[in-house]
Amino acid sequence: MPDPLAAVAAKVERAFAKHRVALTLGGEPTFVPVDPVGSEWSITALGPTKLRHAYALADALIAQALPNAVPIYAPGKSYPGEINPRWSVVLVWNRDGSPLVPAFAKPLSFKQRSADRVDAFRAALLPKLKLKRGWLRALDPHEDDRCVWVLPLDHDEHGFRSDDWEIGDELTLLRTDGPAGLRLPLDEVPPEASRRALTIEIRDGFFHIFLPPLLQPGFLALCEHIVAAVHAARLGPVRFAGYVPGDDADRWTKLGITADPGVLEINLPPCFAWREYRDWLRKLERAGATAGLRSFKKLSTGETIGTGGGNHLLFGGPTLDDHPLFTRPRWIASMLRYWQQHPSLAYLFTGQYVGPSSQAPRPDESANTLYDLEMAYQFLEQLPPGDHRYLISETLRHLHTDGTGNTHRSEMSFDKFWNVNFDGGCRGLIEFRAIESLPHAMWMSAVALLWKALAAYLLAHPFTAPLVDHGEHLHDRFFMPTGLWADFEKILADLRAAGFTLPAAIYREIADWRFPTMLTEQAGGARLIVRRALEGWPLLCETPLEGGSTSRFVDTSIERLEFVANAKFAAHRRLFVQGRELALHPLPGGDASAGLRYRRTALFPSLHPGIPVQLPLFAVIDGGRRKAYRLDADGRKFRPCPLTEAPPIGAPCKKLHARLVTFDLRLP
Repeated sequence: MPDPLAAVAAKVERAFAKHRVALTLGGEPTFVPVDPVGSEWSITALGPTKLRHAYALADALIAQALPNAVPIYAPGKSYPGEINPRWSVVLVWNRDGSPLVPAFAKPLSFKQRSADRVDAFRAALLPKLKLKRGWLRALDPHEDDRCVWVLPLDHDEHGFRSDDWEIGDELTLLRTDGPAGLRLPLDEVPPEASRRALTIEIRDGFFHIFLPPLLQPGFLALCEHIVAAVHAARLGPVRFAGYVPGDDADRWTKLGITADPGVLEINLPPCFAWREYRDWLRKLERAGATAGLRSFKKLSTGETIGTGGGNHLLFGGPTLDDHPLFTRPRWIASMLRYWQQHPSLAYLFTGQYVGPSSQAPRPDESANTLYDLEMAYQFLEQLPPGDHRYLISETLRHLHTDGTGNTHRSEMSFDKFWNVNFDGGCRGLIEFRAIESLPHAMWMSAVALLWKALAAYLLAHPFTAPLVDHGEHLHDRFFMPTGLWADFEKILADLRAAGFTLPAAIYREIADWRFPTMLTEQAGGARLIVRRALEGWPLLCETPLEGGSTSRFVDTSIERLEFVANAKFAAHRRLFVQGRELALHPLPGGDASAGLRYRRTALFPSLHPGIPVQLPLFAVIDGGRRKAYRLDADGRKFRPCPLTEAPPIGAPCKKLHARLVTFDLRLP
């Protein structure tokens, strides 16, 4: 079946070519197991099963799409409160399809048990490295009888060398978790000696080889010698770990499967065309199914939601020397202005958690004022021709943050654009974080195409309208499915006028999934639909925890619903919730609607602890024959119930301000 998005994608790529712009598209979709059990699949980055799932996905990708890729366990970033750096299983393969090194052309699969062949491997490797000595026995304080060996090893223009660490023939690994290569007592190594080392160990039925940090030539030479020694020793299953160097020779491609809180995050290679991105998502969907992983969670009620880990998109350039964003600050400002004008780009495709304390707050949801944002964007628009990467970064990164100043937690993050203050900050990337993983690869591809089509549109049609003060509407009207879709239709119209006619039906499917229907009442031409809406959950104050630390909890106790009725319903029927009349306000086109906030839970801590939980929630339709519906704490849909269960009629529902469209059931 033809891809309905492909024709639009071709027009988008032609538009970029016309302006001689090569804009790359990166992605970070996230996956979870079919049955995600434990904190590692909800809040923590590391856990007992996550690495096994990562290898299962890597193996499926290799079997189905990347026959010559080599999986390498690589240490990643360190975070406060976490003992070891987070890991990533990095798949590395040559762009031309050839094996990473010639020795990898032969499969590394032997029947002999690894423990019986360790000495043979050590003996085979030394002469290949042109070394006569160097192996040290490592003792593991966690497992006295475990086999671990360390070879101090470095590489320069003269070849490999093994420095004397002057600690005898044995050393003791640090008493912590992780591979032996990250547990070496490097503080005991003499200052003049290289601290790089190769380690080998048997763990979980595999022969693990941890590679030292080397430049690309030394890394490839070492891999060639190691694989040759593995073949000579006929070792059992082998896994590689260590540091993957930069691709100075521009020969390979990488894909990372990374441990992230609650999910596995997939770091895709930069895609030069939308088709590449789409194809990657299709490959991941197939491989994920084989590995028991998917890009959504299924609740006990049968409802599906995103993984909770995001599906971020990244704009970049083919190289840092040929980068379209560095020399086009007006284009960047145009995108920032357009995104600010359209809240649907922040709320329609993101996860359940939105608002100022979410993972991707809008710039006008943080502590920054529209005054400073407007001044910054106007400054970028006035810059003369030239490469302004540093000035763009310094102008924007202090404004595109969350309320605490975190540059990563932002709807449009510039912490990887040209931030010279931390490693990895100078990659020329704009990261769009208000995007959630979706259940289907086509849906995620459609969102990516929307982003790229908007970039092409704004490149040819600079958007210079002043920033809009959305005021209370931002967290009121634009938290409603109807308000978001009305805003999104304006975006589709802009793209359609520019020649990019995206199929609205796909985005409507996403919106319907994002805001599931909880009740449909239809009789005699009158219709009422109740959908879940968005709620900006607040961040609470610091709370002491066991052990002397503190934490800030998110209050998820409030839920918001949207009630939408057609004209006939609004004219002839009345709606009561918890015995309180809910007044519907007219919408353009004849429908009428209202929002309703209510208290769904009362976990400790939470705001307004004196207000009780308001479930079960009863909705009564009065007009002709009265009907009653009930929403229970364990349900996600209203179900019919006897009228006798509903509470008696009381005071009408109230709003905090008359200009709001959302009523609040918590108000007396």
